[in-house]
Amino acid sequence: MTQSISITVNGEALTLDIADNWTLFHLVKDTLGLIGTKDGCRQGVCGSCTVLIDGVPIRSCMALAVRCDGKSVTTIEGLRVNGELHPLQQAFIDAGAVQCGYCTPGILLTMAAYLEENPTPTEDEVREALIGNLCRCTGYARIIRAVMKASAA
Repeated sequence: MTQSISITVNGEALTLDIADNWTLFHLVKDTLGLIGTKDGCRQGVCGSCTVLIDGVPIRSCMALAVRCDGKSVTTIEGLRVNGELHPLQQAFIDAGAVQCGYCTPGILLTMAAYLEENPTPTEDEVREALIGNLCRCTGYARIIRAVMKASAA
């Protein structure tokens, strides 16, 4: 079965006919060709597939696309502001927080939403907010440094 949905992705309003069983990950990656969202575990555990739905981080591998009808979705490609890197993206570059880069899109989106709610977090608060995002390349020190730098900017 298919269903027609209206969805805004990275500021672009779309009407799409999609299968009832498609995940949001499938829609974003395979249908829309937005390759920044990563497929880590397909179980909602690693955070690599995180996108924002109406500003809230969710695991796109676990979200049915049909449930996003009428919603606004932001992927890593939509984090830029007027073609410029988001301050958090720049902080990650400056702090050397991007290692292999596989987890980075999910972490950036999670932290961007977190900083919207808590613009001046402590390091411990950032650590807690990162719990659902796994990174196998770092000890998270540079990631936390980058988030703290972005929050100070």
